[in-house]
Amino acid sequence: MKSAYIFLFAIVLTSLACKTTSGTSSTGIGDAKAIAIADDVMKAMGGQKKWDQLQYVSWTFFGNRHLVWDKKNGLARIEMPKDTMIYLIDLEKMTGKISKGGKEITDATALSDGLKRAKGMWINDSYWLFMPFKLRDPGVNLKYLREDTTKTGAAASVLELTFNQVGNTPENKYEIYVDKNNLVKQWAYYKSADQSEPPRVWPWDNYQSFDGLLLSGNRSDNAGPSNIRVYKKLDDAVFTSFDAFDYY
Repeated sequence: MKSAYIFLFAIVLTSLACKTTSGTSSTGIGDAKAIAIADDVMKAMGGQKKWDQLQYVSWTFFGNRHLVWDKKNGLARIEMPKDTMIYLIDLEKMTGKISKGGKEITDATALSDGLKRAKGMWINDSYWLFMPFKLRDPGVNLKYLREDTTKTGAAASVLELTFNQVGNTPENKYEIYVDKNNLVKQWAYYKSADQSEPPRVWPWDNYQSFDGLLLSGNRSDNAGPSNIRVYKKLDDAVFTSFDAFDYY
């Protein structure tokens, strides 16, 4: 699992870097059919209004990291229990605090480097959870490719996602499989846009409704996000204090 985890962290850094606060979708570039499918996905997942209303959400990524996101204010808390690390970061201002082994890191260079790593982790881990809401973001190029089937045999429309110099790895490409209910059910990763075969293909399943917003966690391959929780209110201390936070 450790080697797979490192591999995944290296590959999935994408357009979420462009919008760290409200996450409101805009008009990406794409052909008419691809854009229509992307819009149908947004509606099926709960709609733009529900997405815009989301403020606080927490989840665990690959069992290794716990994250809390204040979406409206662009704040994040990232805990890595095995490394005894806690990151508290303002994703827009790139300010915050870090502790290791219960001691706050005060060296300016170490703090700056650590906050950059934290934002990279947040970009990666949040895209694994919120990608379907980001299909129309600025800098995302959409293309309808074909009708196909997922690994489980479900009929799906396949969209190609490429990126126009956004995120940390704009050379990546994805194929997104959307089923007849307009839900993303599978995604394939390509390290570069000219790659012919995907190194990895993952399911995107086991959706649950959070006040009308559909999110996919605890997936059938035991990969990606799990332990998702959505909150109406959280104390400010979650994003300013190293005190323990209950993820469960």
